Amino acid sequence: METSTKFDRPRRERRLTLTEQVLELLGQAIVAGKFDSGSFPTEAEISKLFQTSRSVTREAVKMLTAKGMVSARPRSGIIAQPPERWSLLDPDVLRWMLEKKFSHDLLRHFTEMRLGLEPAAAALAARHATPEALQAIEQGLQRMVDAGHGNDDHLEADVAFHVAVLNATGNPFYAQLDELITTALKISIRVTNRIKGHTASIPAHRRVFDAIKARDEARASAAMKAIIAEVSTLIAHDEMDGLQKKKARSKARSAAAKRTR
Repeated sequence: METSTKFDRPRRERRLTLTEQVLELLGQAIVAGKFDSGSFPTEAEISKLFQTSRSVTREAVKMLTAKGMVSARPRSGIIAQPPERWSLLDPDVLRWMLEKKFSHDLLRHFTEMRLGLEPAAAALAARHATPEALQAIEQGLQRMVDAGHGNDDHLEADVAFHVAVLNATGNPFYAQLDELITTALKISIRVTNRIKGHTASIPAHRRVFDAIKARDEARASAAMKAIIAEVSTLIAHDEMDGLQKKKARSKARSAAAKRTR
């Protein structure tokens, strides 16, 4: 565990408990590939490393086990699990993967899932949204407008809008996707905003709100689908741009090597 000093510090808004700090650092390390061989420190070694009690360490290991990232058995000890066993629907796991092991494939897969969920959520919101839910969506939209004037955060405002639509469905299953959607949206929006050079389209989001307010399910679904379809296109362009740059760098290195011969 000598590489532990290289672990990134957790990035969250609220102060983490000791258990959450250990969980965060170990989760990041697993995703970063520090335990690809399956080896993993014992509870005693983890406690010594982080100077925490065995109860704190044990709880963190239990949380990692629940996320599918390690297995803990009396005789075999703690063993890091391969990525295919991780729970991708767990917000922490998804965040660690997007932040520590970003890939266009992962982001594309998540966006494909959004295409299957959010247009349907917009249609349900058009059918079931209460006055309070409509007000929450409108507030999210207004926050996006305010962010354009420098009076709010673009990322937080965009996420607030999409979460408000999920909540407006009146469906508890959609509502409980809010943390998962928030986690991945924050990464996705950072990427797409960088590609576009500007923030999300307010008119496009306003079309979603207007359709929901008008109780037009088909229009609400189509408007939301258009937003996410654009994201898919931007991700594909960014991936292609990255590949072209990689080829250009490789070609430049080859040319430089020939000149030095």
